[in-house]
Amino acid sequence: MLSLSARFDKMAQWTAAHAGRASTFCLALGVILVWGISGPIFAWSDTWQLVINTGTTIVTFLMVFLIQNTQNRDTGALQLKLDELIRVTEGARNRLLQLEDLTDQEMAHIKKTFKHLARPVPGSTRRSRSHQGRVSESSPENRSMPGKKCTG
Repeated sequence: MLSLSARFDKMAQWTAAHAGRASTFCLALGVILVWGISGPIFAWSDTWQLVINTGTTIVTFLMVFLIQNTQNRDTGALQLKLDELIRVTEGARNRLLQLEDLTDQEMAHIKKTFKHLARPVPGSTRRSRSHQGRVSESSPENRSMPGKKCTG
């Protein structure tokens, strides 16, 4: 038997896959058209208006959680892919593997370092390999985070 979390993940993936389809949009548009056309039948009553307001509010409320779940999964997968690229890239800074664990001040320092590295080398229109922002192995930006093991 699947756990509640596993069932939610499966349902969220299915819903996310179907929510963005043209057929789903057409279905939603059809519901709105039927509701609009039925207005004169219900004499544009408060109850008639309440039906669409309640329905759209419920769908929106539930979609917030499904979208967040999908974004969390996508972000996590992207993070793992980027971590693997950093890990296997020669000269990459291992510290970048744990950016999400750094303080705002540490991230600001690294951002400042990258801005500095992005400046053109004076007197040169093209950077040589030694000016491309490589950091020596002993540099603080290239060391692993304390308590975490990172290689190459």
